[in-house]
Amino acid sequence: MEVKSLDGKGIDFLIELEGLRLKPYLDSVNIPTIGVGCTYYEDGKRVTIKDLPITKERAISLFLNILGPYEKLVWSVTRDDLSQDQFTALVCLAFNIGQTSFRNSTVLKKINAKKSIEEIRASWFAWKFAGGKPILLGRRKKEFEYFIS
Repeated sequence: MEVKSLDGKGIDFLIELEGLRLKPYLDSVNIPTIGVGCTYYEDGKRVTIKDLPITKERAISLFLNILGPYEKLVWSVTRDDLSQDQFTALVCLAFNIGQTSFRNSTVLKKINAKKSIEEIRASWFAWKFAGGKPILLGRRKKEFEYFIS
């Protein structure tokens, strides 16, 4: 069975959430990042602030290369009856919080247990903190709205 993947609309949505930056920068928790929320390159090398800028094409290529493991994770640990938009929203969440956090999240447990949308929402919005501050609330709102669309 083929792994589900983001469609063009989903890719555009995740790029919108992450932003596109061609020079290395420190993210909200001071992790060197480049392109579309990428913290490492295809070869596994971590991004550093001293890295050279990249082109938009390289940023998109890097992002698409790194996206695969997140799609595979979400596909492998979720129910088979999720819509494309639900799958996309979960990949966006996993891309932001990391694979281990997603795999162990209450969001995932509640979705797989077919809990109420209110319970899922509460778990989703629990991931609003970065660096101890609730700075991800806007992102979580966009992701969750995509999930329920």
